[in-house]
Amino acid sequence: MISLFSRAPRTGVAGRALSLSLTTLTGAAASCGIAGAQTISAAYASDYTIGFNAAIPGITAPNGGLIFQQSDPNTLLLMGGANGSSGTLFSVPVVRGVGGHITNFGAAAVFATAANNDGGLVYAPNGTLLYTRFSGNQIGEIKPGSSTTDKVVSLPGVVSSVGTLQYVPAGFSNAGQLKIASYNGGGWYDATLTPDGSGTYDIATSNTGVNTGRGPEGIIYVHAGNPDFSLNSILISEYSTNTVSAYTADANGNPIVASRQDFITGLGGAEGGTIDPLTGDFVFSTFNGGNKVVIVQGFTKQATATPEPGSLALVIGVGVSGVFAFRRRRNRNRK
Repeated sequence: MISLFSRAPRTGVAGRALSLSLTTLTGAAASCGIAGAQTISAAYASDYTIGFNAAIPGITAPNGGLIFQQSDPNTLLLMGGANGSSGTLFSVPVVRGVGGHITNFGAAAVFATAANNDGGLVYAPNGTLLYTRFSGNQIGEIKPGSSTTDKVVSLPGVVSSVGTLQYVPAGFSNAGQLKIASYNGGGWYDATLTPDGSGTYDIATSNTGVNTGRGPEGIIYVHAGNPDFSLNSILISEYSTNTVSAYTADANGNPIVASRQDFITGLGGAEGGTIDPLTGDFVFSTFNGGNKVVIVQGFTKQATATPEPGSLALVIGVGVSGVFAFRRRRNRNRK
């Protein structure tokens, strides 16, 4: 598949600067690379609002994936220095206001090294963090209590390079299945984790035959019953078009390509995403484009995301479980 963006070779951490391929850009994509106003599409604007939209001080740009700490819903884990050799995972305390919604963030602190991190960040069943790595087409693994990346696994079955990953939550068909999406190829894959005896995993993948394109960097599952979502759905951070798009989920927990519609536009590099486990708000990052954290309020239906059948339920409440990751950069410059 041809990407709407050509990723120029990275020239440094900021090297994810967007490089437009004028021969392939069309329509709305022509505005990519310029940080515009983030706008919730008309079909959703009456029920959802952007409650926070700002960069977090102390995070090395550009942003990568993010997730709330499993043991502490008042701590956000956010990747910084994305796509670069000095990539780092930071922990950031959250400040909550009325209704428990996040109104600000505290001082960022280094949590672990995470070179070449990208848009995907999730917990494995044993509490090990799994994150996507660009452009080596790999998954990095950080064990509980570790301050470094303990294992890196290549993904030879995935079109290089990977963009994001996420578990299908309870309440969806194929719940517990780990999904991986290729940034460059746009294809979706089922992943199988096999414990290697040292607290980390070997990973095998199989192609699902679904291809959304548009440089997926983040994935969030939205349960039917949330405002404007009559069916189980998926939000995808699509880096190549600076958009978060909504898709209906199929019987395998994959997006139905023909159902796509804009959820948020004008993002300037949609990246990783997750759900606030206390409020259900959708929290996502942008790669360059201001390197912001954006929080969308309005989700109401509660649910539980499970990392694997029969395993301990992980995070998330509220009808969205997520993983948002979009590959911006690639060298975003990459992209």
